[in-house]
Amino acid sequence: MGNMMHMFALDSEVEQLEPALLPLRGVERLPVLLVLAWHLRQRDSAHAALLAAEALDLLHCASLAPAERQRIQARLWLIQGEIRWLCGELDAATTLAQEAMRLSCGQDDAIGCADAHWLQAWIAVDCGDHVRCDAELELAASCARSAGDALRVGVAEATMARWAVLHDWHGAATRWGPHFDTLQMHPALATWVNDFLGLGASASSNFGAAAAYFIHGYESALETGQLRAAITAATNIGEDFTRLNDHHAALEWMQCALDLARPTGWPRSIGACLMHTADTMRRLGRLAAAEELLQEALLIMAPLAGGRSYAVALQYLGDLALDKGDYDVALDAFVHLVERAGLLNHADFHSAARRGQAHALSHLNRPELALQAAHEAHELACQQGHAHNQIAALRVLAIIHARHPLPLPADSVETSATLHYLRQALKLAATIDDYSLPGDLLDDLAREHARQGDFPQAYKIALAASMARDQNHNQDATNRAIAMQVHHQTEHARAEGNHHRALAASEARRAEMLQQTSATLERLSAIGPEITTHLDAGAVCQALDRIVHALLSASTFAIYLTDPAGSALKRVFGIDLVQTLPSIALSRLHADPVRCLLERREVYIEHVPDLMHEQDSDGNLANLSILYMPLMVGERTLGVMTVQARHAHAYGEHERLIFRTLCSYGAIALDNAHAYRQLQDAQAQLVSQEKLAALGALMAGVAHELNTPIGNSLLIAGAMQQKADELEARLNGPGLRRLDLTNFIADARQASELVMRGLTSAADLVNSFKQVALDRTTEQRRVFDLRQVAHEIIATMRNRIHATGHVIEYDIAPSLIMHSYPGPLGQVITNLINNALLHAFDGVHEGKMWLSASRFVDKRVHIMFGDNGRGIAPDNIKRIFDPFFTTKMGHGGSGLGLSISYNIITALLGGQISVTSSSAGTTFLLDLPLSAPQHDPERPAHID
Repeated sequence: MGNMMHMFALDSEVEQLEPALLPLRGVERLPVLLVLAWHLRQRDSAHAALLAAEALDLLHCASLAPAERQRIQARLWLIQGEIRWLCGELDAATTLAQEAMRLSCGQDDAIGCADAHWLQAWIAVDCGDHVRCDAELELAASCARSAGDALRVGVAEATMARWAVLHDWHGAATRWGPHFDTLQMHPALATWVNDFLGLGASASSNFGAAAAYFIHGYESALETGQLRAAITAATNIGEDFTRLNDHHAALEWMQCALDLARPTGWPRSIGACLMHTADTMRRLGRLAAAEELLQEALLIMAPLAGGRSYAVALQYLGDLALDKGDYDVALDAFVHLVERAGLLNHADFHSAARRGQAHALSHLNRPELALQAAHEAHELACQQGHAHNQIAALRVLAIIHARHPLPLPADSVETSATLHYLRQALKLAATIDDYSLPGDLLDDLAREHARQGDFPQAYKIALAASMARDQNHNQDATNRAIAMQVHHQTEHARAEGNHHRALAASEARRAEMLQQTSATLERLSAIGPEITTHLDAGAVCQALDRIVHALLSASTFAIYLTDPAGSALKRVFGIDLVQTLPSIALSRLHADPVRCLLERREVYIEHVPDLMHEQDSDGNLANLSILYMPLMVGERTLGVMTVQARHAHAYGEHERLIFRTLCSYGAIALDNAHAYRQLQDAQAQLVSQEKLAALGALMAGVAHELNTPIGNSLLIAGAMQQKADELEARLNGPGLRRLDLTNFIADARQASELVMRGLTSAADLVNSFKQVALDRTTEQRRVFDLRQVAHEIIATMRNRIHATGHVIEYDIAPSLIMHSYPGPLGQVITNLINNALLHAFDGVHEGKMWLSASRFVDKRVHIMFGDNGRGIAPDNIKRIFDPFFTTKMGHGGSGLGLSISYNIITALLGGQISVTSSSAGTTFLLDLPLSAPQHDPERPAHID
């Protein structure tokens, strides 16, 4: 996630993420989900929240290193925290930001720490804690600096600079003004640098320049997904146009800001737009509309009453109440503004709050309190060195003294206090460069001179007031001209942008089809494996049916394959909503599917004529669009696939491209399924032959073993018959001596012992063969002694082993009782012995094999078969269990012995088999349960 986890990404970068996410499945989606959710957190908060939730679910099942898991978890908490902050849920946002900070710090993730500090700074802003905001921004810059992220450092510093303007704009300009180079600046940083420059220009009453800065900031904010900053910039543009007396342009920008804010549901942004619009309405004299908007703004921002925006709303509420003559409401608003100004420590609020409070108190006939508030406003303005605020405070003092009989100030040399404060205001105004005296200030001074009886001076000042009004009118005209110029520049830039967009529109439309085609192919490339991975024709058809109905309009979908005789297209899959579709004889040369097959081209009927449709429908649902595609693999045509819709012109070039691609995938998958079926049949036949060959070898071995005891018995019986004949001849001839009878009895006893021993051995061998043969043919699950089964198997193999000059030993613990399948287990052991005889001892004389077994934990048994042969080559050891893999093909090896053994052990016996090999020999380890899994006798485990 590293390279893409920029603080803010351009729209062009984010647009590439959605298509990248489409083909991904499961935990593969996690990295893209994370980056996309991060960059949509303000562009589309609701969607970002859903993506973050999905990423969190995937994170729980992803196999990741603990450090990476914690970094991702921290980033997801930052996304959720920023969304909560934007929605005004400040406590929840704080908790998430702090948890993200904890994880990031624990992993030394400086970027994560920087972003957590950034979020906590903005939470502090909406809580009204600007001291904490400044501290968090300093920490954000420090963390970003340690990570080498210059962009994050610049954004944090520019944000510190913009807030510094509100504390002390002269100091902010001195410290930060030369710090930022506006050339070649990333749009994410340009947003905040232009915001800083715009606020500084506004503070110095250069409203035209301020509007231009804010417009640049607005555009770069939108480009980088900083929607809240864009909304703020739009309201500031509106404010500057209001001060330039271009209320029409001001309202346009206010409406633009509101249009951006409303869909988000963010209370602070919506409230700010409403209150700035309300103040513009007030200046236009539309007090009722202004009050309605302002009350809505205050209600929305009530949960954020600690923030600066709510304080601005209080100031607007007080100004509106003064204009309406609601002095109680005005006083209450300014009293609350005094409290908020003290907490925020923003210089522009302090003097304005007390001035408004003094003005309201004066009209409520509370002159002493009004006088005290006005003096406080004047003192604050003097401390700040703000001449404009000092003049405004002196005028309020003059108004208070004009309305109420109050004592003269102690330092007054004038005949009235009103005259005293107005004179001070004039004197102070003279110290301000390029300051135009307002006409109403001189009118107040002229009226006071007239009230004092000094008519000549009153007349003189009245003339000056007239000149001042003319100057102010000229200034108004200049302001309007500046506003018109900025407005013209904005409209020109907008028109130029529209022109370029119009020029690019045709190219975009042309590229849209290419992009759509590319996206379709990309999507289909992701879908392709879903079709071709199936090796069963039915599963392939089901997958095609599901995908066709997901991507295309289809009331009918069918697949036809040519029959083995090549005389018909046989329907292998297809339903017309409710009715199965018939097969089609290839003799119907004019039938559309037959033409498609024979001509190897797609056949598309955009609109079936009504008459033709009535003749061909045969009660089926009416399909007006019919598309046939051949199923081709190379030069071979397997059949035809069709999709049909109930409305005409259903399949344009885009839809046909999709269906054409699906047909290609379908043809490959169906051909693979057919080949796999043939392979399975061949494999089953070979396996059957292998089993018969093994049984034949078993019978040959048993026959050879029986030859010895039976042959010996026959030989002894023949000898006894000869001795019996001799004894009878002596008895009938010269006579039988006692010694002859004694010798005959001794020979008979010895012969009978030899015959009994041989026949007993043969009987045991026959019994072993009968049990092994029964087990091999029935594959019944029964209780057996492993030692006894091993003895029987080795007994049947011993002759073949001895014939090769090798030996086998076995050591199996007695009473090792299993409830399993002795026949298949015997086949495995037989295969291992045959494998050793064929491969291990090639070129080796007097080889040795051994078989051992012992009980293991959890009711399992370990059977070990080893040899001291040549070993298995490293390149071959990973393939020895593959079907048909053998190094002796054509020399006695079929490549099925170990494959069958593997399947018996894993599928039937429920165990595992592993192998180790070196130049000193090979060892197979069988890990089996003492009690094998129970298999349905009607559906035996697949061990082919």
